[in-house]
Amino acid sequence: MISTTESQRCKQIIQDLKNEVEAQVFGKGPQVELALLAAIAEGHLLIEDVPGVGKTTLARTLAQALGGHFQRVQCTADLLPSDLTGVNIYHPGEQSFSFQKGPVFTHVLLADELNRATPKAQSSLLEAMEEGQVTLERLSHKLSRPFWVIATQNPDSFAGTFMLPESQLDRFALSISLGYLSQVDERQVLLRHAKQSSSVGPKTQMSAERSESGQSINTWIELIHDRSKVEVSPELIDYMIECAHHTRQNEDLKLGVSTRAVQSWVRLCQARALVYGRNFVIPEDISTLLVPTLAHRIWFKRGDNSRATRVQYLETLAQSLTLPR
Repeated sequence: MISTTESQRCKQIIQDLKNEVEAQVFGKGPQVELALLAAIAEGHLLIEDVPGVGKTTLARTLAQALGGHFQRVQCTADLLPSDLTGVNIYHPGEQSFSFQKGPVFTHVLLADELNRATPKAQSSLLEAMEEGQVTLERLSHKLSRPFWVIATQNPDSFAGTFMLPESQLDRFALSISLGYLSQVDERQVLLRHAKQSSSVGPKTQMSAERSESGQSINTWIELIHDRSKVEVSPELIDYMIECAHHTRQNEDLKLGVSTRAVQSWVRLCQARALVYGRNFVIPEDISTLLVPTLAHRIWFKRGDNSRATRVQYLETLAQSLTLPR
């Protein structure tokens, strides 16, 4: 179990990270916190929203704050699996192949507008997200650790989108929605962008050098390690299992919550405990993370499948069960 002193140190580190991200992403404090929880829990993040609300900005800023290597892929209908994972290149002179790594070989991968890629391209990420490796020509290539996917997606009703399959959605530990900025925050954003000049180039270079230094990535790894030492009581584990069981027994749902989902829920609760300087999970962690962890994983067989409807179902479910105190 992590000591109280260590948990307080983690709290300060996470607060510094949050402040750094919020200096670039205005008015999205709760979403920034959830995104950091996903990073500490080693859980991939799905950002669902309409274009132009800051999804890509949030993802890029998170990657810069955490350090390590960062790659961005703009998903389109002509994206090939090899464009993500890499390809074997033949050298005629040597009569041999060499593996050319794709952008997935990084610490933080931003898959921008993932649901604009075809199902074939989407599926190329499944092994990487679950097992931390890529298999090509029967050879497995290990990815860096930590390896974190931040994917953004547009609403399914938008033109040129391919709905993510249930198996892919289940590999995202957390889903968030940003929404439009308030008038005050939008004014800050516009004033800031209006003052940007040619100095943007050097600032971008400085951020890249900081990410390559290795100091931030070591801090991230330490947070992941400390998170695993946060205590979770058996009673709280039983509550999460009961929630999952109810979704599996609901005949209106196409698919119940998986064991993978409950595992992500536990890790995210441990991460939230660190955010608030605790070395143990409390019921508030469970209830706060129920919707962001499970909403993208449940789908009704018929009728309205909007996020609002799924959130309402989960909130009703939580109210019907007794959360241990």
